[in-house]
Amino acid sequence: MGVVPSGFSEPSMQHRSNPSRIAARGLAALLFAGCATLGCGLPRAQSSETAPAVVMVSVDNAKVIRLPEKTQTVIVGNPIIADVALQKNGVLILTGKSFGSTNLIALDASGNMLAESTISVQAPQAAVITVQRGLDRESYSCTPNCQPSIQLGDASKYYGDVSGQAESRRSMATGSGASSGAK
Repeated sequence: MGVVPSGFSEPSMQHRSNPSRIAARGLAALLFAGCATLGCGLPRAQSSETAPAVVMVSVDNAKVIRLPEKTQTVIVGNPIIADVALQKNGVLILTGKSFGSTNLIALDASGNMLAESTISVQAPQAAVITVQRGLDRESYSCTPNCQPSIQLGDASKYYGDVSGQAESRRSMATGSGASSGAK
């Protein structure tokens, strides 16, 4: 799931082993142990001198974050880059929408900041091959065979052709675009 911003926490979930996750967990454990030793207590709103933590998510992927207790308002700086959906029991689903960075702020009922983090939305890394033809770019997902996989930044014609095929297939599958009667 990555690094969780100060004041936010991850719900417990089963994960596959991943070296970056293991390293992040180890760092988090060290920070938690150091905080416990120094008597830091519960996470508080960050001061203006403290840089917000960075949460990384890929475009078209979601991340689950637990909000601080007493959160009443959640603000996303730029909803074109990332979107949130509030769930029960203080769970927030963060979805990467477009490349870039924005911020996420949690406020209590009085408008006091409980937590803030920077959201960094990046391109997916797993098995996506990019073909550059002059100024035109095409993306393919190669898991295990390469198939068209449109990504933000692909050439307009390629993006339109592939998304049109996907939409046509979806329409046929749901029956919303096919004629279904015999003459």
